[in-house]
Amino acid sequence: MRVNAFGSTGRNVAIIGQGTWYIEAAQRADAVAALQRGIDLGMTHIDTAEMYGSGAAEDIVGEAIAGWRDRVFLVSKVLPQNASHKGTIKACEASLRRLKTDRLDCYLLHWRGPVPLSETIAAMGDLVRTGKIRAWGVSNFDADDLEEALSIAGSGQIACNQVLYHLRERAIEHAVIPWCEQNRVAVVAYSPFGHNGFPSSQSPGGRVLAEIGEAHGATVHQVALAFLTRRPSVFAIPKAANQSHVSQNAGAGDLVLTPEEVGRIDRAFPLGRRPSSLPML
Repeated sequence: MRVNAFGSTGRNVAIIGQGTWYIEAAQRADAVAALQRGIDLGMTHIDTAEMYGSGAAEDIVGEAIAGWRDRVFLVSKVLPQNASHKGTIKACEASLRRLKTDRLDCYLLHWRGPVPLSETIAAMGDLVRTGKIRAWGVSNFDADDLEEALSIAGSGQIACNQVLYHLRERAIEHAVIPWCEQNRVAVVAYSPFGHNGFPSSQSPGGRVLAEIGEAHGATVHQVALAFLTRRPSVFAIPKAANQSHVSQNAGAGDLVLTPEEVGRIDRAFPLGRRPSSLPML
């Protein structure tokens, strides 16, 4: 396995995504076991946020990575209402306490909010200088927002833009991915299987995925991940709330689709129009 510049393992997929976990106490052990199983399989990018369970998800991650901190690439996010200069630093320090670590590998602004970007970006710079984060990025930013952030931060400062991207939501291909590629910003695809809307095996698109998967000895989810990460600028963070999720995602980074297969999936799931703004989660 090779490691890309942003710290993901495998090809550019097969990453643990903390995603939108809202876990009951009874599920905690399963969640910890899923994360640890993923780490054992080499899926070491863990994404979480202060918003998820009002910090509960970060607490679970902290338990899961205890003793394994150096094996994971750890990402969390600040809520936009907390993203003033002082608030960003305070939120980061609270996340570090819940995660039981002294640094984040990357820290993101969860989405654009009322606080001027200049305040948040200045705080991110301070957090880098004090060693509390190694890099910073944004989430749910459209191309216009990215351009504004670049004008404030300067070239080479924005590590990534984490955005919604799945077979039925490909809006970022219009402008966001081209902008990120031009400016060397990684694209992190969250919810790559959609929100309870993965193509049915009885649907035309589902049949295309199944046929391609059969040819490669892969699952339909692995085929979908390989399609979404066909460009080297993009990697995906599937959710991993239990060990069955981890198993269905494992190995996707080694699957390379042929141009013909990419074309078949592209026709089965048309790109569609560019929306006025990106979805937000």
